[in-house]
Amino acid sequence: SGKAYKDSKLCNVLTMRELHRRYHDETGITFSSLYPGCVADTPLFRNHFKAFQTIFPWFQKNVTGGYVTQKLAGERVADVVTDGELKESGMYWSWGNRQKPGRRSFAQEVSNEAQDDAKARKLWDLSARLVGLDDETARNVPATAGSV
Repeated sequence: SGKAYKDSKLCNVLTMRELHRRYHDETGITFSSLYPGCVADTPLFRNHFKAFQTIFPWFQKNVTGGYVTQKLAGERVADVVTDGELKESGMYWSWGNRQKPGRRSFAQEVSNEAQDDAKARKLWDLSARLVGLDDETARNVPATAGSV
């Protein structure tokens, strides 16, 4: 559902911000999140009605202008990893909702909810418990993190 997608994006940004807060200064590792554009023709929509699977990509391409190909989305992910101009940690990178040829990325301001540090810590603690990490392990930088 749309809510599940939005919630997963929120959790992605909260986790990225918490990783940045916990580990960036000590390790120098860059933590980022991004919106590469709407990749409307992937299996993400496989559980929707067939009509939606046809209409949604067309709508994104021809009405909203938000559509990007899987290839372009992948290139944008690679850019965030390799482009020196995108090396600032703790950022949410975007190319906007209207896709234009040659458009450069920019740091997108995130919602107030995505900036909620208490919520990010709570999500971190819950995630750690769900994967079986004890509180001490979940709160400390691994000894090998500086050598990554």
